Amino acid sequence: MSRKKLYLLLLVGLMLLAPVLMPAFKTQLAMLMLMITFALTWDIMGGQMGYNSFGNIVFFGTGMYVTAVIQRDLFFTAEEYESLAGSLNIINGTDYLTGLFLGLGVSVVVCVILAAILGAGILKLRGHYFAICTLGLGIAAAEIAAGIDYIGAGSGLVPPTFPHEDLGDRGYFFYYYFLTLAAATFTVLSWLYKGQFGLAINAIRDDEDKAEAMGIHTTRYKTLAWCISAFFLALAGGALGNMVGFIDPTEVAFAGATFGVWMVLMAILGGKGTIWGPVIGATVFHIMQELFWTYLFGWQRVALGILVISIVVFFPEGIMGFIRDRWPELLGHKVDLKSSKKGSTP
Repeated sequence: MSRKKLYLLLLVGLMLLAPVLMPAFKTQLAMLMLMITFALTWDIMGGQMGYNSFGNIVFFGTGMYVTAVIQRDLFFTAEEYESLAGSLNIINGTDYLTGLFLGLGVSVVVCVILAAILGAGILKLRGHYFAICTLGLGIAAAEIAAGIDYIGAGSGLVPPTFPHEDLGDRGYFFYYYFLTLAAATFTVLSWLYKGQFGLAINAIRDDEDKAEAMGIHTTRYKTLAWCISAFFLALAGGALGNMVGFIDPTEVAFAGATFGVWMVLMAILGGKGTIWGPVIGATVFHIMQELFWTYLFGWQRVALGILVISIVVFFPEGIMGFIRDRWPELLGHKVDLKSSKKGSTP
């Protein structure tokens, strides 16, 4: 067995045993898996294709609301549910899983269609125009959701209570769900990047005009990339709404100031345009954030701001870029020591 496969097996084993070894941190570990999914899905557009999108939060929030509404309307009327919301044992395990996974399936369809519709128009924009437009999408989505009474408007929406008696510990359930989602996202993207899709979006990043001249349907690939992000973000949003237990339009579902920005920062910190960079960046960022909230309470946002500045100043190419420059052999790059010494001779 090669060393690479051995390390990968050890990592998988550690992830599977993590909540057992650290039961007090099950929720934090589940959030870590969510952060990894965030960073990986943003990097499809921002790293691999060079389109800095702030609109991915739209698919995350839409998936959250669609899942919760399906769970509610599958077994209750809106009036019945409003009177029962927050009550224990409102739904049994079988009905809960039925509503959850049906809601996740519907949310995927809705978000992918939404990404295709938005992408067909917005993805014709480039550079700062595209970034600003997608930023406006997230803000608009939060305001629209806050004005729709059917989904709770500004008061928010409460998903069905997790049935502990039937399904066991909620922390374990959602940790393994988000672990599976993060692993699936990583595996699918690794496969896609090795094929024609990866070559096409990298060509768009390097020079979109030349890519078009070579016959690549750039708008089609850009839209497809956004649809792939929407697919995984819908699955993430639907589950997080259930784990948190309350959906607020601006602070949870369409939280552009937190989740929307963190997607970008984590990918940049780890090294955008790489498959492992977003994973490393999300891990480092989440651990640092938890430490700030634990030991610097009251100053945690100041510390987080300093961390953001440090990322931009000291890690412009990310952790993976730093390692590639200092120790390229660790990433499998061959270094000709003789030529490098000759090049350094005055």
